[in-house]
Amino acid sequence: MIDISSNQDTPPRIRRRQTLALALLVVTGVINYLDRATLAVANEYIRADLGLSLGQMGLLLSAFSWSYALCQLPVGALVDKIGPRWLLGMGLVIWSLAQAAGGLVSTFGWFVLARVVLGIGEAPQFPAAARVVSNWFPPRSRGTPTGIFNSASPLGVALAPLCLAPLIAATSWHWAFFVTGGMGLVAAVVWVALYRDPVRDQLTAEERAYLDAGQAAEEAPKAGLSSWGALFKHRATWGMLLGFSGSVYLNWVYLTWLPGYLRTERHMDLAYSGLAASIPFFCGFAGALIAGWASDRVAKLAASPVSGRRNAVVASMLGMVAFTIPAALVESNTVAVACISIVIFLANASSACSWSLATVVAPRSRIASLGAIQNFGGFLGGAMAPILTGYIAQTWSFVPALLTGAGIAFLGAMSYLFLVTRPIPEQD
Repeated sequence: MIDISSNQDTPPRIRRRQTLALALLVVTGVINYLDRATLAVANEYIRADLGLSLGQMGLLLSAFSWSYALCQLPVGALVDKIGPRWLLGMGLVIWSLAQAAGGLVSTFGWFVLARVVLGIGEAPQFPAAARVVSNWFPPRSRGTPTGIFNSASPLGVALAPLCLAPLIAATSWHWAFFVTGGMGLVAAVVWVALYRDPVRDQLTAEERAYLDAGQAAEEAPKAGLSSWGALFKHRATWGMLLGFSGSVYLNWVYLTWLPGYLRTERHMDLAYSGLAASIPFFCGFAGALIAGWASDRVAKLAASPVSGRRNAVVASMLGMVAFTIPAALVESNTVAVACISIVIFLANASSACSWSLATVVAPRSRIASLGAIQNFGGFLGGAMAPILTGYIAQTWSFVPALLTGAGIAFLGAMSYLFLVTRPIPEQD
């Protein structure tokens, strides 16, 4: 069993709070990604029903990412200022209503609008999660919990075709949106009812010492607009923004197009392609968990927490590049799915390490802010991935589309390697 605290001396009440917080983050994260993946699973049915081309479907698949990316910038600062409890709770309500509305639309324009609002609502999820981890875990023990909350992403995507494809086949694609939207509304109530931030005055001396290990013992100052903007003066911020863009671009090529790719390019039937599309994301689930645990061990041995966690990101991204090339070129469907599984394993390992990197590069008052800026860059890449993939596949085939993704991920890895070299100081 993975020790989420990486510390056998964790005070019992802190450990209970850690476990509850991570369980809630995993549940909300799974619902978050089920909602995102619903459109990919129902891709062919929606295209047939609404009469959409591959290029139009690419635009629809990307609509979520544009609003999600743009909202990362203010949301990160708001999480640092207001706290994760209410901001994530409000986000859950907004995105769940938007998801349910997706089942009611009958035109391309209204569907785009529903996906845009979905992106706005889902924006607080991961900045809030990064803040929760920084609130409840000391710096050198944040990799494992970061891996755990990141594991919700591939787990949600893996479950989507297994759960939603039979639902769509038995009813219609509309019900996939209604059911997942309802799940999110229930989760909103549970999150607000159960989650609380630590309050220093209510902690024992032992609990405060545990949470303060490796950092100053005072409360982190509240971040203002000027301190948020000052992050852009540091090259580490730009390295994380550009680097995550490359990582998420390649990940979202598979996230948005894998079911359609397996049916269109590799001619798999619906039942087999649903299973084949799930396998890589179960590997991604394992990748997030293993990478989070391993990055804590590497960070303790590295010259600094920044170099240890950054090097783990770079190595994972270069592996993504290396295995995407044979995934695009081999004739065997089995070998292709195996290579894609390794890519998704490494993509989620990279994501987990990227979020834990944010917690050691950022000053204490701006952890969610820097994580959100990194995520903003990531989802600029995520927004471009389905559009470029759709149009390249429509013009040529999916092979150059996958190779393009590999090239973009390589550039992202170099951004991390050469730009993210030291932590950002609290006072600029």
